[in-house]
Amino acid sequence: MKKMRLIFLSLVALLASYSLYAQQDAQLTQYMYNGLFYNPALAGAEGGTAFSVLHRSQWLGYSNNTSTAATDPTTQVFNVSHALTGIKSGVGLSFVNDNQGAASSIDFKLSFAHHIDLSQGRLSIGVQAGFYSAALNFAEFQVVRPDPLVPATGRETQMNPDFGVGVWFDTDDYFVGLSSRHLVRQDFDFGTEGITNPLENHAYLSAGYKINSFYNLEIVPSFLLKTVALNNFSYDVSVIATHKNKISGGVAYRSVESASLLIGYSLLKDNSLKLGYAFDLVIAGQAAKEPTSHELMLTYRIPSKSASLGGRSVVRTPRFRF
Repeated sequence: MKKMRLIFLSLVALLASYSLYAQQDAQLTQYMYNGLFYNPALAGAEGGTAFSVLHRSQWLGYSNNTSTAATDPTTQVFNVSHALTGIKSGVGLSFVNDNQGAASSIDFKLSFAHHIDLSQGRLSIGVQAGFYSAALNFAEFQVVRPDPLVPATGRETQMNPDFGVGVWFDTDDYFVGLSSRHLVRQDFDFGTEGITNPLENHAYLSAGYKINSFYNLEIVPSFLLKTVALNNFSYDVSVIATHKNKISGGVAYRSVESASLLIGYSLLKDNSLKLGYAFDLVIAGQAAKEPTSHELMLTYRIPSKSASLGGRSVVRTPRFRF
């Protein structure tokens, strides 16, 4: 246990040396509850059937120079995960609608994962396939030097197939996962030679450690390292405390961008329905942003009829639910 704590702290220290760069995938403060979006290996990993929906308003109240109406970026995420206990596998669905002013995208994926029981834990291997649709509204661009090859009005949408892979290793004390999304680099030109917007490969490394504390309190520090084309890096790190699997709260930090507060509350007798909220306070680059971002999340889990998944007891924790 001491060795794993030292490894985790060393990884967090390493992440502090990286700078933040923009990425094309949606960013989520409640990443620890939306693991299926990042890694297909988590499909069916906790048994039963789970649904989650999330809405994010980033830089709430932000507007461009040509409009008094708010045009803050918004994101909606919907995940479904189902365990196939008979074959020690799981299936999942992930849908993301991301709007960023003139640009918007829809990311739809179906996932399949196979879970292998090992002496020290469980190894999951997953694949995903679907499509990625990107759109541009040319009327919302503020052009400094007009280009005859770029339309001044209208909207163009393009869609391409998209694929991803991931692995996940989980024990009673810690977890670690590695995934790669947008495996095949796709180009979006939106019907014009004046614009080319490639969809780059995104890779994610996630890990965390579970600490069983006093008074039925569980504390889980975790991080999510993100890289675009193995070139630019950014990270999220968080610490979440949960009391009796009922009430949760914690803090998070996104590299060179924001500090966050997270709270959650589970409803119903079996705690199967959970409400979550995250508040981000921008602490870097404030001049180009509004100061706050907000996330609302709702999850619901239908317990499996079987008490175990592949012979291994299913223990519900605040670790990367989906």
